[in-house]
Amino acid sequence: MGKLQDQVAIITGGASGIGAATARLFVQEGAKVVLVDLNEEKGKAMEQELKSLSAEALFVKADITSEEDVTNIYKQTIDTFGKVDILFNNAGIGRTLPSHELEYSEWRKTVNVDLDGVFLVARGAIREMLKTGGGTIVNTASMYGWVGAPGNAAYNAAKAGVINLTRSLGLEYADQNIRVNALCPGYIDTPIIPAEIKQELAQATPMKRLGQAEEMAKAVLFMASDDSAFMTGNSLIVDGGFTAQ
Repeated sequence: MGKLQDQVAIITGGASGIGAATARLFVQEGAKVVLVDLNEEKGKAMEQELKSLSAEALFVKADITSEEDVTNIYKQTIDTFGKVDILFNNAGIGRTLPSHELEYSEWRKTVNVDLDGVFLVARGAIREMLKTGGGTIVNTASMYGWVGAPGNAAYNAAKAGVINLTRSLGLEYADQNIRVNALCPGYIDTPIIPAEIKQELAQATPMKRLGQAEEMAKAVLFMASDDSAFMTGNSLIVDGGFTAQ
C-alpha cells in the first residue's frame, strides 16, 4: 500500500518540471492523478506516460486564471474519479525584468497566475473537500516569497501572497480536516531556468548545486500525506540553504 493509495490528486502545472516529477511519485504511491496544464501536447504525453505505468490518470487543459476553466477541472475530476483528496497547486510563471521597465500588464499577468490562480484552484478544491470530509492542499510558493530579489518584483510579491494565503486557509479550515501548506523551492534544475545561468545560480546556493524536481516532489509527498498530519498553515523551504544566509 502506498502513502496515497486510491487518493485522487489534482496537480496544476503537471506537464513538466516539479509538477511532472510529483505526478510520477504520486502514482508510485498509489494515487489517481489529474494533470492540469495549458500545454496540451506535453499534458497528453504525461497522461500517457502515467497510464503506461498502469496508473489512473487524466489530463485537463486549463487556464487557472479562468473561473470557467477551473470549474471544468473539478467537473472532469468528479465525473472521472468521484472526489478530490489532494491538490498540488503548482502552476505559475515568472519574468525577470527591472521594475521600472515592467509594464503594468506584465505585473497583472504574473500576479493573476501566481496568486489569483492559486486562490481560484484552492477554492475549488476546498468546495469539494468540504463535501467529503477533508483533504490536503499544497501550494507552490517560493524562497522568493521570503526574501527579495532584484528584477522579480511581481513574482516576489505574488509568492509572498501565496505564503500568507496558505496561512489564512490553513487556519480557516483546520477544524474541518482540510490541511493547507506551501512548498517554497529554491533554484531548481528545470527547463524554466536558462542553461546559461544555471552554474551562477548553483554557486549562489550554499550547497553549490541546483535542487532537483524529484527532491521537491518528495517534499510535496510529505505535505500531502499523513506523514504531516499535524501540519497546516506552514511553508516548507527547500532551497539548499539559500534563505539561511
